[in-house]
Amino acid sequence: MSITGIEKLEFGVEDLPTCEKFMQDFGLQAAQQHWGERRREFTTLSGARVVLHPLQSETLPAAFEGGSTLRRMTWGVDNPSELAALAPLLAQIPGFRQVGEELECRDPNGMTLRFSVSQQRDVDLPVSPINQWGDVRRIDQPSPVYAQAQPINIGHVVFFVEDLAATEKFYREVLGFQVSDRYIDRAVFLRTQARGGHHNLFLLKLPNRPRGLNHVAFTVRDIHEVIGGGIAMNKEKWSTFIGPGRHPISSAYFWYVNSPTGGAFEYYTNDDYLTENWQPRELEHSLVSFTEWAVEGGIDHDTRRQQKKPEAV
Repeated sequence: MSITGIEKLEFGVEDLPTCEKFMQDFGLQAAQQHWGERRREFTTLSGARVVLHPLQSETLPAAFEGGSTLRRMTWGVDNPSELAALAPLLAQIPGFRQVGEELECRDPNGMTLRFSVSQQRDVDLPVSPINQWGDVRRIDQPSPVYAQAQPINIGHVVFFVEDLAATEKFYREVLGFQVSDRYIDRAVFLRTQARGGHHNLFLLKLPNRPRGLNHVAFTVRDIHEVIGGGIAMNKEKWSTFIGPGRHPISSAYFWYVNSPTGGAFEYYTNDDYLTENWQPRELEHSLVSFTEWAVEGGIDHDTRRQQKKPEAV
């Protein structure tokens, strides 16, 4: 199977104007707007799309959790032949139907999925080299400072799941996803193909936590853009969930911002690139295995320091 990555995310939201401002501040580009239907579309540099619908929109499937959240997720495939080959594999899956030139079903966690031929484009951007001991690549040139991030594509989505085994089985056996790493009896990191970034999907089961959206992650050029994007969001008064920081399990630098669409939006870069030679690890889920270091509450735009908590009276 040749699923290439995440093509589109569709949200049902309670406050459309606020969510629209969030997308613009986050660095997504406004795309075609459907004023009659009141939905708003935004794109990454590659053309991956985020679509905002009113919460009660009749064009959306039923939600798998209450409030503003992700309602439908579209995965891209390489070509029409790959899409046609996917149809018989999905035919027995709940919610299966053909919608125009796209296929649709529901995964075992209740998320509505669509599959379409990818319309994303290659992105060629200048990336400033990093100087390390014995490997000097940036000469007579300073590293960049970013006033705002410009997400390149949608790298991964993380879901809380109730039945981890059944959900993992669907993505592996039906869609051909590969296991990158695993937290024992707790979570699994999956990538769409043998060769690619550390994960496109992360399934997490927590005690007494029902199914739902955890976060959506967007790739950016480098750690400087992670920092610049996060500080720019702080300037616009969007709260930080956690970051900047680094995940040792994927090597990625990150910054998570709380989103009015539900869950969080993440900037990240520098994740591991894996091949068919990679051997998945089985690790205990812990603070140390998930986060090597992180700033709680982010960095304040005005002081360029971590925000100080008010002293108790």
